[in-house]
Amino acid sequence: MSLAVALTRASEGVAAPLVTVEVHLSGGLPGTSIVGLPEAAVREARDRVRVAIQNTQFEYPARRVTVNLAPAELPKDGGRFDLAIALGILAAGGQVPREALQDCEFLGELALSGELRPVPGVLPALLRARHGKRCVIVPSGNAHEAALLGDVEVRVARTLADVCAHLRGSEPLPAPDATVGHHDPGSMPDLADVRGQLHARRALEIAAAGSHHMLMIGPPGTGKSMLAARLPGILPPMTDQEAIEACAVRSVAGEPFDTTAWRRRPFRAPHHTASGVALVGGGSHPRPGEISLAHHGVLFLDELPEFDRRVLEVLREPLESGRIVISRAARQAEFPARFQLVAAMNPCPCGYAGDADGRCRCTPDAIARYHGRISGPLLDRIDIRSDVPRVPLVELDAQRGARDEDSGTVRARVVAARNIAMRRAGKPNALLATREIERDCALGNAERALLERAMEKLSLSARAYHRVLRVARTIADLAGSERIAREHLAEAVQYRRTEARATG
Repeated sequence: MSLAVALTRASEGVAAPLVTVEVHLSGGLPGTSIVGLPEAAVREARDRVRVAIQNTQFEYPARRVTVNLAPAELPKDGGRFDLAIALGILAAGGQVPREALQDCEFLGELALSGELRPVPGVLPALLRARHGKRCVIVPSGNAHEAALLGDVEVRVARTLADVCAHLRGSEPLPAPDATVGHHDPGSMPDLADVRGQLHARRALEIAAAGSHHMLMIGPPGTGKSMLAARLPGILPPMTDQEAIEACAVRSVAGEPFDTTAWRRRPFRAPHHTASGVALVGGGSHPRPGEISLAHHGVLFLDELPEFDRRVLEVLREPLESGRIVISRAARQAEFPARFQLVAAMNPCPCGYAGDADGRCRCTPDAIARYHGRISGPLLDRIDIRSDVPRVPLVELDAQRGARDEDSGTVRARVVAARNIAMRRAGKPNALLATREIERDCALGNAERALLERAMEKLSLSARAYHRVLRVARTIADLAGSERIAREHLAEAVQYRRTEARATG
């Protein structure tokens, strides 16, 4: 029998569907054909595999070689199938035992010398392989990813010859030996570096505690970017599941990551010239964009009105759903996008509206056009708006000004408030559904009357109504209160008044 089967996995978003590589040797003129909807890189594998087998001192069959990649309707691209194809050919020719292929999955691109090159998307493949109870053999260049999962049997190989020796039972392959450390929050930018801005610091703390989206408005040089960069340092530590999901997106994107700090929350800050594809992902072979690379982390958009309006509008759906679906003619890919949006903008085109020196010469129409670059529906999805005014010189002086709280102190309060929300609903307050809001954000008569007056005065939408309640619930959690009091609700409402001033 000249038929052998090897298993591997494709890359489809953050999924990794199983691909069965069937290799059949038959009579006729020598040649190799690959079927099963292969794209150019996969079709070229026949040449890479042939030379790699020959340079590894094995015999390439002088027969008709047919390679089928099943399922046939799944597009295959990249060099990730090289190792499985080579082993299937060797097993069909009797050079490695066929039965040894049954309990393994193989990932890796072959160099002409027979060495294994790393491939993207190994971590999602390992996550799916853990359910199959099979050993996964990956290139040594992917050892850092393989070391993150302790419940999957993984072996790393440097060359095709090493894999063949392992399958023959003569030289077992080693397990990944990469250092997996724990993230030290103290290594991140410290909130104590930001002088003054007590109101904005308070808003940032509330945003961190409830995972709320935030917009900062202020003139240039007042610390908006500094505050945003310090948000990851006051967020609660990532859980194992969150860290694995974030690393899986980076694995698909082919981005390197440090296993000694793999629990660090992502912080992505794309330039305002970024395209829609760069922000949400896309391409003929769909790849994750910045919003997916910020999964379980922070997406910072500085100079928000300078982004193309069509680019900003694509954020509306993932802000609500926490995922992005990219559809192409031949395929569809879904990427997670549960990020926390932090944006910053100036109060006017020149940036100095409201300054006491009166240097701003922007007309009301120019200011209105500037703010009009951000649509109402997008603004409505941002929970907290905070003014970041110019800081007096006495507060900037490190010797005369009092030192503000550091990130560790603030993070302790954030973690305590987040734990309250997790025990109550199993999720941050920003993700509460309508029924959960009715259950966890019940108001008394006085509080309900205050919110009704605020809705009428500020013309708040139904979405804004629910977002005010979510923010008020977070403020109450920070205060250790079981119910939302009048002062909690009043503070939540004033974070919507900033929008009214900015756009009015």
